[in-house]
Amino acid sequence: MEKRSMKGWLYLLPAILFLGFFMVYPLIDVFIYSFEEGYNSASQTYYGVGPYNYSYVLHDPYFLQALKNTFLLVVITVPVSTGLALLISVGLSSIRPLRKLYQTVFFLPYVTNTLAVGLVFMILFKKTAYTDGLVNLVIHWFGGSTIDFIDGPYWAKLFVLCFYTIWVVMPFKILILTSALASVNQNYYNAARVDGTSRLRIFVRITLPMISPMLFYLIITGFIGAFKAYSDAVALFGTNLNAAEMNTIVGYIYDMLYGDSGGYPSYASAAAILLFVIVLTITCINLLVSKKHVHY
Repeated sequence: MEKRSMKGWLYLLPAILFLGFFMVYPLIDVFIYSFEEGYNSASQTYYGVGPYNYSYVLHDPYFLQALKNTFLLVVITVPVSTGLALLISVGLSSIRPLRKLYQTVFFLPYVTNTLAVGLVFMILFKKTAYTDGLVNLVIHWFGGSTIDFIDGPYWAKLFVLCFYTIWVVMPFKILILTSALASVNQNYYNAARVDGTSRLRIFVRITLPMISPMLFYLIITGFIGAFKAYSDAVALFGTNLNAAEMNTIVGYIYDMLYGDSGGYPSYASAAAILLFVIVLTITCINLLVSKKHVHY
């Protein structure tokens, strides 16, 4: 048994070293930086140790704006994208002819470059000197007034960002849920139909419990991905996200390191640790909830 145990640890050793060097060590390093006040990356010096960096970040209007944007993005996009993906997956599962073609069509946005999709969305929503954008043309056709979705009011920009995020993440969820639905044992459905069970009850009592592990996986990864959102906002509103009031927590961290207001690794480290704590807390809450509602 001891030889087998040693052999198993030897197989795991490369992965352990890789994770330790590229994940655990940087996390510890960032945690240390977050308490070093006035850290200078050029001279590798700082003038004190304490919680000032956290206090500064938590009182910074740009961070509070980024925190608000990120939370709204998470709260809106994760449930909406998961729900829409589930509905589309159920529809695809009920279509026999051309099912693979439809799956390919729905999966195309996932393999398309993020910035390319962002440019398309800018063409659809952005008002220019030559056109109001395709979406505004449709709104005007129905009698509404045009809206500047890219440079206009906050709610309009948030709508475009959420719409864009849902569009980008939904194909992967459709692929996962379609595969999960295909793996459900048909004997359960046959038995339910013999008993005269309605389709809604079959969906609630059989389908959802059987695919609940995949749903839980998508919700967890959706939360983590939404909290790490940055490139989506850049694709739509450019690199100066603070001016557009569309920055995210990851964007704030990047700005503190390399942006126009960059050169403050201590503030960036404090913001990164706060993001880590938020994601870890929400993940732990989801794990606790899953014990009652996920059926393995």
